[in-house]
Amino acid sequence: MTVRVLRAADRTAVPWKNGGGVTREIAASPDGAPMDAFDWRISLADAGADGPFSVFLDVDRTLTVVEGAGMDLTVGRRRTLADERYRPYNFPGDEETEGRLLGGPVVNFNVMRRRSRTACLTSVVRGELLVAVPSGSTVVIVALDGTTVLDEAGVTLGRYDAAVLDASPGSLHTDGHAAIVTLLSR
Repeated sequence: MTVRVLRAADRTAVPWKNGGGVTREIAASPDGAPMDAFDWRISLADAGADGPFSVFLDVDRTLTVVEGAGMDLTVGRRRTLADERYRPYNFPGDEETEGRLLGGPVVNFNVMRRRSRTACLTSVVRGELLVAVPSGSTVVIVALDGTTVLDEAGVTLGRYDAAVLDASPGSLHTDGHAAIVTLLSR
């Protein structure tokens, strides 16, 4: 089993594609891929003002509010209230999207995947569970709050730290919330 630990303290903030905020990339495939060429990308984004989201062709997005009151999203003509912390909200990244803050700045956990190249499942868990890494897939675990421990791997993740796995690490225990993102190339 290979476990690559990615510490939150090692990330740098970069401007969004549309310049409306900053993002901190957690992991992407292929490594170092530019914004128009990734198969998948996982990040944390700071949003301090209302405004448009960047458009990404052939990309599906999952947004999970991890800090703040949330956002009122308008995707195409559909309105979604993303106001429940730690609940993933899915929407197409190639539709015009506007976000309005509900009560001040937010931090969002974002998963983007190119739908023609990658299948994806994003879950947020709390407590103890057995983690399985399906053959040919990559699993990324991110501690969203509290501490997350990958028992058999002997890895402890603090807030916003991540682990990239290519094989099952056995059990996971989190005293906060942890995101588990399973990515499978098509």
